Amino acid sequence: MASRGNDNTSMKDALSAFIQKNKLEKGIDKVDARTAWAKLMGNGVNNYTTEIELKFGTLYVALSSSVLREELSLGKTKIIRMLNEEIGKEVVKKLVLR
Repeated sequence: MASRGNDNTSMKDALSAFIQKNKLEKGIDKVDARTAWAKLMGNGVNNYTTEIELKFGTLYVALSSSVLREELSLGKTKIIRMLNEEIGKEVVKKLVLR
């Protein structure tokens, strides 16, 4: 039986290395941004959210309500900060509501 040696790499470190090696980080960030939006905004906003897309640090959110879009645009800076806190790193640099 072969010995595994004394490798103390944690699962988190191993997974992070795998993600970076395989250039999966952007995909993971996209999923994290969608999940964070859904969690932070709640059902009220999610019912009017038709599309969420993260491209090059900009989160594009399509909303079916122009009134809601106006309301949310007033708090863009706060929303960006909350999303990044939820994700755990600075993924969203700009928010575009359309």
